[in-house]
Amino acid sequence: MGQDAARTHRVNVTLDAEHAAKLSRLAERTHVNEGTLARSLLASAIEATDPDPDNVVALLDGIDGAFERARRGLGQSAAGQTIPLDEL
Repeated sequence: MGQDAARTHRVNVTLDAEHAAKLSRLAERTHVNEGTLARSLLASAIEATDPDPDNVVALLDGIDGAFERARRGLGQSAAGQTIPLDEL
């Protein structure tokens, strides 16, 4: 396995109360840590995702408030209201 293949990336995901409760119940029933289960579910979803740009746009369009949050983030970036990744 090459160095790039062994590299991992951390992603923080915030769930609404309903999905967090569902994840918690699934983890409890399967006797698996919530983080481990969430990581596995996300990896499976990513593997099953069609990379066709039309499908990606449809997926993003289905996220409530995503466009507005992206625009706000661009504005914050332009105004210098960001933290460099190496400082997180």
